[in-house]
Amino acid sequence: MAQEIVFRALIEVLGKPKEHVQESLTKYIDQLKSSEDYTVVSVDLAEIEKREDAELWATFAELEVKTISVEKLITFCFEYMPSSIEILEPAEIKLESQEISHFLSNLQGRLHQIDMVAKQLKAENTVLKKNTASLVKNNLLILLAKGPMDSENLSKYTGVSKDKLEDFLDQLIDNNKIELKEGVYSLKKKDGS
Repeated sequence: MAQEIVFRALIEVLGKPKEHVQESLTKYIDQLKSSEDYTVVSVDLAEIEKREDAELWATFAELEVKTISVEKLITFCFEYMPSSIEILEPAEIKLESQEISHFLSNLQGRLHQIDMVAKQLKAENTVLKKNTASLVKNNLLILLAKGPMDSENLSKYTGVSKDKLEDFLDQLIDNNKIELKEGVYSLKKKDGS
């Protein structure tokens, strides 16, 4: 059942560099304006600002948009991922069970896609962490083969912070590969050498 809906949406963009953030938001709005499914009634753009907690830039746009159905409103939410949405008109929306079923099926499909991506990224992250740990440990063993060193010098040569590096060094001690004496790490001498 089609009924015109007017809604307000907040679209936020965060990233870097500054120009890319601004261009991305402009492209987003232009794409929305060119869509046959939506009529952009108004756009209120915020000034782009640098986030203090990171080297990122942020901006947002508050949009007032018209569409012809609840289905199109829901599609807007999936496609444009607004940070907030407020229905302005009509005051009451009636939905048929078929519309709710369609919405829930779409929602489940999206959630399954997100779940698959999250699982894939988790698996890739696990492999990357394992490989990185192996690289760091191998690098430490190569450095210590050249002679004993303290964790500060090992940190300088590896580029890994001293605190994190000491975790790897502790693992190598536990695996009986290196030893620590008076703050200096060295390769563990093999029996009979």
